Amino acid sequence: MSDFSLHPQLAADTVPVIDLPLCRVLLMTDANYPWLVLVPRRMDARELHRLPAADQQVLMAEMTAVADVLEAKTSADKMNVASLGNMVPQLHVHVIARFEGDVAWPGPVWGAAPAATYDPARLARRVAALRKLLGARFGLAMRESA
Repeated sequence: MSDFSLHPQLAADTVPVIDLPLCRVLLMTDANYPWLVLVPRRMDARELHRLPAADQQVLMAEMTAVADVLEAKTSADKMNVASLGNMVPQLHVHVIARFEGDVAWPGPVWGAAPAATYDPARLARRVAALRKLLGARFGLAMRESA
């Protein structure tokens, strides 16, 4: 996995949280929603159904765990999990905590409102909390992804 690199758009729109066994977990920098992105660290991965079966199983387990952690942390009304990739071809999965009354509710988040900027201190706290929770969930030392 040493040849892994993020698509430039993902790198521009996110900050790293933690590396799980398969996926790099990123936080979208749109403060309108608690929004994580999982990116399998596999070269040229574009489609979930094209991953080897073992990677598909790991990805499903990681998506489920990340959604559980984010739901518990935020008390979300609904969890949205999606892999679209129409704009960014690198395989990635969005895990978004949704709330009745959020700026896009009940529609999709894409294009619903301009991205809200995180205050740097709030961003740092959110990343640290998620890193701690996900690290504990996966039995990982708390370290920032590369």
